[in-house]
Amino acid sequence: MKGPLFYSKILLFGEYGIIKDSKGLSIPYNFFKGALKVSETPDQNAIQSNDNLKNFAKYLEEIQEKGIVQFDLEKLHADINSGMYFDSSIPQGYGVGSSGALVAAIYDKYASDKITVLENLTRDKLLKLKEVFGLMESFFHGKSSGLDPLNSYLSLPILIHSNDNIEPAGIPSQSVENKKGAVFLLDSGIVGETAPMVSIFMENMKQEGFRNMLKNQFVKYTDACVEDFLQGDVKSLFSNIKELSHVVLDNFKPMIPKQFHNLWKRGIETNDYYLKLCGSGGGGYILGFTQDFDKAKASLKDYKLEVVYNF
Repeated sequence: MKGPLFYSKILLFGEYGIIKDSKGLSIPYNFFKGALKVSETPDQNAIQSNDNLKNFAKYLEEIQEKGIVQFDLEKLHADINSGMYFDSSIPQGYGVGSSGALVAAIYDKYASDKITVLENLTRDKLLKLKEVFGLMESFFHGKSSGLDPLNSYLSLPILIHSNDNIEPAGIPSQSVENKKGAVFLLDSGIVGETAPMVSIFMENMKQEGFRNMLKNQFVKYTDACVEDFLQGDVKSLFSNIKELSHVVLDNFKPMIPKQFHNLWKRGIETNDYYLKLCGSGGGGYILGFTQDFDKAKASLKDYKLEVVYNF
């Protein structure tokens, strides 16, 4: 048995800000993917994943009682008992939606009366899916917006206007002639954990100064970046990303691994590249933006870079 593939995602803009109703833009990233499988000869990873699914299934029984979503639990338990696991190339703790893809795969296979990708996806249906996915993914992170599984499930770019206003987005097609600029992933080599980072953020939110910075700087530049990106205004986009990168370095230091503080600063000073958080930070991938990828690559020659999108 092998189920359909579900892809990783990248939140280009909006990490942390979407908690406070900033805009956000999330895109599927097909480089990593996962699918539900059963193997006759499971390896250690498959056995570990199967154990995780047992715990997840128990959690799904609990949330089913809330009446928001129903699952074919009998079939789910039977498949898990026959050795089902999630076979995934999506790195965990890297901010690219490993749990989101798993949630999407389980919903797709076992939810009763599921909303399908082929339907006319009204705003109400999208919000319903987001609510269900948020509830399901909370098993992994303690609190989830539901956006990662939504992105993985629909495999479409998603534009977040605010918590209760989301829509599939058309993003500018990637230019082929002049592919100098790029969005890229920089591998920090460290596994990050979402829950501790979110709790640092929530703690900071108790301070008025931090809340003001979030509203007047972080959300302002995030919203501007989303608009610029969707309109293909590269000049304005890079000016706003530079500001956003600066705000993050000044105010989100705990979310940036210490050994990357200087690298982050160097990008802002040289304009070779600008870095920002990918997901909750704390490790995993760091997201980079550059108008000249060759220049950024030379500047970051000691690091592994993956191109996500070309300008």
